Parts: sequence; C-alpha cells; structure tokens
Amino acid sequence: MVGHQKRKIEGAAAIHSYKCQRKTLSAPAPFAGDTSCQCKAPHEKLTIAQARLGTPVDRPVRVYADGIFDLFHAGHARALMQAKTLFPNSYLLVGVCSDDLTHEFKGFTVMNEAERYEALRHCRYVDEVIRDAPWTLTPEFLEKHKIDFVAHDDIPYSSAGSDDVYKHIKEAGMFVPTQRTEGISTSDIITRIVRDYDVYARRNLQRGYTAKELNVSFINEKKYRFQNQVDKMKEKVKNVEEKSKEFVNRVEERSHDLIQKWEEKSREFIGNFLELFGPDGAWKQMFQERSGRMLQALSPRQSPTSSPTRGRSPSRSPSPPSPWLFRKASPPSSPKAASASISSMSEGDEDEK
Repeated sequence: MVGHQKRKIEGAAAIHSYKCQRKTLSAPAPFAGDTSCQCKAPHEKLTIAQARLGTPVDRPVRVYADGIFDLFHAGHARALMQAKTLFPNSYLLVGVCSDDLTHEFKGFTVMNEAERYEALRHCRYVDEVIRDAPWTLTPEFLEKHKIDFVAHDDIPYSSAGSDDVYKHIKEAGMFVPTQRTEGISTSDIITRIVRDYDVYARRNLQRGYTAKELNVSFINEKKYRFQNQVDKMKEKVKNVEEKSKEFVNRVEERSHDLIQKWEEKSREFIGNFLELFGPDGAWKQMFQERSGRMLQALSPRQSPTSSPTRGRSPSRSPSPPSPWLFRKASPPSSPKAASASISSMSEGDEDEK
C-alpha cells in the first residue's frame, strides 16, 4: 500500500512537472507574469553533480540566462541552446533588461525592449521570458523565480562598478558556463552597418525611405541617388554582357553540332560514293554487265553449218561476171576519150539488159 501511494505521488509530480513546461513549439514562450507554472514543491538546493545525474522527481531543473539580446542572432540562440541542454530535464528562464537599464550601464540599443522581448519569446529553447530583468542578480530575485543555476559565458563581465557581476553566483556554486560563438556578436553587426553606411543608406533610399528618416543631408541624398543610377546602368551593362556571352555560347554549341552533323553526312556520302563508284563498286559491275549485253547485241550470230541452203531456180543459172569488171582502168588521155569511154560503158550496160 505504501509503494502504491508513493508511485501515485511520483506520477502526479511528473504530470505537474510536464505541465510546467511548454508542451509544443507552436506558441511563443510566455512571460513570467503570464505563466501559470508555479511549482508548489519545496525548492531544495541542488548541486551541479546532482543535476547532471538526474532531475528531481517533482520538478525540472530551473536554469536562468540573462542578457540584452539586441539584434538577436545565432550567437544568442546557441548560448540559449547550451543553457537548455545543460541537464537532462531543464526549464529555461531568460531575463531581458529594459531600455532604461541597458542605456544606463551599456549604451544605446538598435531594438527597443518590446522588440527584444518578442525576439526571445520566439526562440525554440526558451520556456519563459522575464521582462525588466535586474542588472545584478539578488538573492531575492533568485528565490522569487526558484532559480537553481545561472548560465552565462565564463568571461568576467565587468559592469556597474564590479569586475564580474556573476562573481557571487560563482561563489555560491550556482554558475554553469557556456561557450561564446566566435565571429558574431551585436557589436560586430553594428560595426558592419557603420562601415558600410553609404551602401545601406543608398539601399534604403532606393526602397522609399526619405532622407530625413535616414538622417541624410541634401547633398548626400543627391550623391546616393546618382550612385544608385550608376549602379543600375552597370547592372544593365552586366546583364547585356552575360546575355551576349550566353548567345555566343549557344552559337558555338550550335555551330559545333552543325559541323559534327556535316562531318557525319560527309562521311556517309563518301562511303556511299565509294560503294557505288569505287574500284569494286556496284556501278562498275553494272557497267560491265551492260557492256557485255551491248557486245552480244552488236556481234552477228553465226549461222549453223547444218542449215539448209536456199532453193534456187533451176531454169536460171548465175551468169559469169562481165569481162569489163576485171579490166584494169587506165586514165583517159583527153576529155573526148573520157566521154567516149563513158558512152561505151553505158552501151555495154544496155547490152546486158
């Protein structure tokens, strides 16, 4: 019976601990004044070793991280991620200092306090945001929010007349260090803006901001607008050059394809030509066949030896050739003699008839 009651109490405590944490990431983290999470269990002091071994049954380890969080960036998010994952089950409270306190001890901010509060509420690692957080943590503040440990980078933070505002937290054994992200900080971002002020001023003028809003003089406004026009012309020239290069590349590719196709067609044509007109081509064979046929058609066909002779008329026999055909012709000595010989030849013909 005692064991059953103990398990029942532990289960109820676990449910209460679950309700104290954000159930989903679909909503921003609540503000400290708006949260309904008020842990009623006795707040026993924990050591870091105990917290690393496992959290108490009735509640998560409450970890606190504070800062200005101006121009919220990846360095801030990584620090909060480390604070959230210090222990197996932790509840991360983030304190954000107000504008008045920040301007007094650190300097002017880019984002106002409302913007900085909202930026923290939408970080996935944050479970609760404490507005108007104190610059130096007091025992009363730690007790009010039941804070177990404070997470911050280990570099001594000198401010408000102290060499390290977290010195008393470290002495109490409540300080857990995190690692800074090198290469990015709010001061670095502001330095970039100041260094490239002309570029950003020109950009915002182009986007519709007035010179008064940008605190730009009349002369600088005209200079920036002229530079914007020059940049537009440069961009147009650059686009024309890129399009020209693209067109030339297309022409080269097209020419290469045409040359390749022409070479293929030329090889095909030459191959077909050689097959037709080459030494052993089809045209030579066809020519030889046709030549043979023509020779056969032109040469007379020999009559067979056993063919019968044509019948001749028995009543008439061939007459012997005329003796004048075998007479050797001599040239006439005179025109009269030539005419006489012609007349005698004609008479002879008449006699044969």
